[in-house]
Amino acid sequence: MLFNSLEFFIFLPIVFTLYWFVFGKNLKFQNFLIVFASYVFYGWWDWRFLSLIIFSSFLDYGIGVLLNSEKRPKRRKLLLWTSISVNIGFLGFFKYYNFFVESFIASFTFFGSTISAGTLNIILPVGISFYTFQTLSYTIDVYNKRLEPTKDIISFFAFVSFFPQLVAGPIERATNLLPQFYKKREFHYANAVDGMRQMIWGLFKKVVIADNCAKYANTIFNNSNDYSGSTLFLGALLFAFQIYGDFSGYSDIAIGISRFFGFDLKQNFAFPYFSRDIAEFWRRWHISLSTWFRDYIYIPLGGSRGSLNKKIRNVFIIFLVSGFWHGANWTFIVWGGLNALYFLPLLLAKKNRVNTDVVAQNKLLPNFREIVQMAFTFFITTVAWVFFRADSVSHAFRYLLDMFNSSLFSKPVILPYTVLFLVSVFLGIEWLGRHDQHALERIDFMKKPMRWSFYMLLIMLMFLFTGEEQAFIYFQF
Repeated sequence: MLFNSLEFFIFLPIVFTLYWFVFGKNLKFQNFLIVFASYVFYGWWDWRFLSLIIFSSFLDYGIGVLLNSEKRPKRRKLLLWTSISVNIGFLGFFKYYNFFVESFIASFTFFGSTISAGTLNIILPVGISFYTFQTLSYTIDVYNKRLEPTKDIISFFAFVSFFPQLVAGPIERATNLLPQFYKKREFHYANAVDGMRQMIWGLFKKVVIADNCAKYANTIFNNSNDYSGSTLFLGALLFAFQIYGDFSGYSDIAIGISRFFGFDLKQNFAFPYFSRDIAEFWRRWHISLSTWFRDYIYIPLGGSRGSLNKKIRNVFIIFLVSGFWHGANWTFIVWGGLNALYFLPLLLAKKNRVNTDVVAQNKLLPNFREIVQMAFTFFITTVAWVFFRADSVSHAFRYLLDMFNSSLFSKPVILPYTVLFLVSVFLGIEWLGRHDQHALERIDFMKKPMRWSFYMLLIMLMFLFTGEEQAFIYFQF
């Protein structure tokens, strides 16, 4: 079920009404309703894959209980690796089986041999990359004794399947979200209002910004041989705003909906396109995934400690794994490797933690140096997005070669003035809200008539600029 679908706008009020007005006095019934509603939400796409998420929930709940009672280190490690192996095994089969088979065949072909190996018609289950990492965070934290294992199976199933963030994140840690299922929730009007603002802003990002940028970005990328360098640059630019509006929009909707039900999810995007270097960008982009890789892979490998070779190794491992997580295509691995190359000089110069505050802190406008830093960071990020969007590595290189030629300075063949204007307005609003959890958090400074007029304008723009319903980019990751 998509957030921007008619079915969801029927589903959400029904669940909200049952949650607060029918089961509002019984915590267990509320949690059970969340599980049931989440399975309806997930099964709306394909009910057969509910078996996977139910199996993962039973597995990690059981392993958590066993880890609590088992004191022998070898047995505890065996339990941990059972969870990791089964969960990553499911993810690897559904997401990467055909990729490995095709790469295996291609490697033999490259050396002049021909082999035959069959691929499978595998459907990638929605959200498997997200809920797999969510359940793994629970098992790993229980193993490391950072978290007491739960004995409340309904709360655990609700944690794994919580429908607002089930299929595209944020990837919540058990240490943050799971305890919230144990406590009685109370409806707070102010929280619900702020959640509604964040949800509206997320829908605006998706429907008005992402989907309208997508129309032109898809045309340009799908016919890249036919366009000038300036048009190709515009295509890359529009894709940069498409993926940001699409993914951060989903996160905003998820966080906003969660607040309707009394839950607080972690911020997943912190205005990353205002970053002054690539390290700051990765602290602000898809925060829940970046911190997951940092805490469960990068730091256990040694992080930025140790010899120079280990530092370089760890940086490349974390970015290549991140790229591979995003998709079963060499384009994502190259994208990850390119970001590692961007990041490495900052790490080696010990400048990767320089820009940790908000740009132009407590100022209306950035200074000249900050403008240059933000422009350069955005530019290299946009170049990397070409690999993320391209059909193949060769397509990405052709795209970049055709972009960086003399025609880069010509007038683009495609010039969507309305979309570019909307993106500019969008950036202005995000800039004003960059100190907060989301762009509309402090909109209370407006008087009520003006504030409601602004909300109506956003909703009107969604109706005016809505086109063909498009799935979120990360919907099947």
